[in-house]
Amino acid sequence: MKQTAILLLALPFWAAAQTPNKFVGGDACKVCHSDVWFNFYKNPHFKTGCEGCHGPGGNHVAAHGGKATIRAFSAMGPEQVLDTCLECHSKDMSRANIRRSEHTEADVVCSNCHSIHKSPTPKFLLANRQKDLCYSCHASIRAQFEMPVKHRVNEGVIQCTDCHNPHGSFAATWGTGSSSALVTTALDNEEPCLKCHIDKRGPFVYEHASVRVEGCEGCHMPHGSTNAKLLRRPVTFTLCLECHNGAGSFGRENTGVFTQSASHNMLDPKYQKCTLCHVRIHGSNADPMFLR
Repeated sequence: MKQTAILLLALPFWAAAQTPNKFVGGDACKVCHSDVWFNFYKNPHFKTGCEGCHGPGGNHVAAHGGKATIRAFSAMGPEQVLDTCLECHSKDMSRANIRRSEHTEADVVCSNCHSIHKSPTPKFLLANRQKDLCYSCHASIRAQFEMPVKHRVNEGVIQCTDCHNPHGSFAATWGTGSSSALVTTALDNEEPCLKCHIDKRGPFVYEHASVRVEGCEGCHMPHGSTNAKLLRRPVTFTLCLECHNGAGSFGRENTGVFTQSASHNMLDPKYQKCTLCHVRIHGSNADPMFLR
């Protein structure tokens, strides 16, 4: 008996982790983690308690702390963090494609964008203001929002998640067929632009094929541009003539893409603004040439 007692006393503290761990309740956590506990009652995770995310705390309390005795997110790899959060959040449809999203493939997971205990933002437990979080990786997009013509994200009128789902999307990026832009569809299966620009939706009797096939990005820069109306080119006719060159034998009537008539002198400024006459350029219910 004496030898057995000596052996038990000689065991290192980590041996306790091999014994069944027990739940001790959140009150035990506030003894050491008072800074977290002080405002935790305001947190949506409060109903799950500390051990809902960090696992049983019995061994952690017995060892007087240490990351090895608790589920510590700071010591976990990206896949482990994702698996832990999805134990509860996998039921949300907005996160249904998160495992295949571009963020997850780049090892950007929940804890990179969310601060569960001490979030400075009023919504979604973000680690920073939403635009600043996105800009920390997407520097080239930040530069586009500094252009003279832009969507007003910096001013707070809209935000990135109005058009994008950072957790992953099933929607394809129009014109490319990929889903890497994480776009959020509008009206179930259409471009996010139509959430605001509903008058451009249709359906129209006479559709502009480019709008249906390529989508808005065929002519517009979605974030910001140096050109009016977020156009990809500064002069309207140069954009239109990228397609309207008379080439090809495709389309609904096998006539290809129409070119401008001989009466249109492209050196005359009045003909360089195609939309002065073809005002219903997104689609028309009255005229196949999109005139008034």
